Amino acid sequence: MIQSQDRSYYIGCSDTSVVVGKWNTKTFEKWWLEKLGIYKNTIKTDAMLAGTNYEHKILKSLEIVDLEMDKQIILEELRLRANLDGNTNTCIYEVKTHNINKEFKVSKQYWRQAQVEMFASKIHNLKIVSYGLTENDYKNYFNNIDKKRIKLTEISYDKEFIENEYLPKLKILAECLRKGKYPNGK
Repeated sequence: MIQSQDRSYYIGCSDTSVVVGKWNTKTFEKWWLEKLGIYKNTIKTDAMLAGTNYEHKILKSLEIVDLEMDKQIILEELRLRANLDGNTNTCIYEVKTHNINKEFKVSKQYWRQAQVEMFASKIHNLKIVSYGLTENDYKNYFNNIDKKRIKLTEISYDKEFIENEYLPKLKILAECLRKGKYPNGK
């Protein structure tokens, strides 16, 4: 897991839905204040903590040769910071944990995050590694990984999304971030 949890001054891959979404909302305003370093989001849910604590164990259980964990890629000109959970030279492995009682589905937000991870890394092959957590897993992070609960979902790279929807908005936000101003000119 990446050590620094500071989300200011850079835009991350998990921010992609905010980047391509509506900028005239309270949610966007709060997010932007976090990017400017004015506001610090300290929310940590049980699900977030469990996901963080199981991430490396799940990746290690895949037994992938040459797997690198916690690679960080910074594209300074775009103020983009991509934190990859795991990767080889040819594939990214993005871990998503979920409650075992609910079927895992790749959300639009996860799909968008995957697109930007592939763009930033230039590795256009990504698998979401989903893992269902039991009630006991949320209480005890030392449980062993049950390989039968791992599901791999391939995500195809969408160059058009990156070039036509994401990058134009990211470039505007990167410039505003450098200038320390709100994107609508405030």
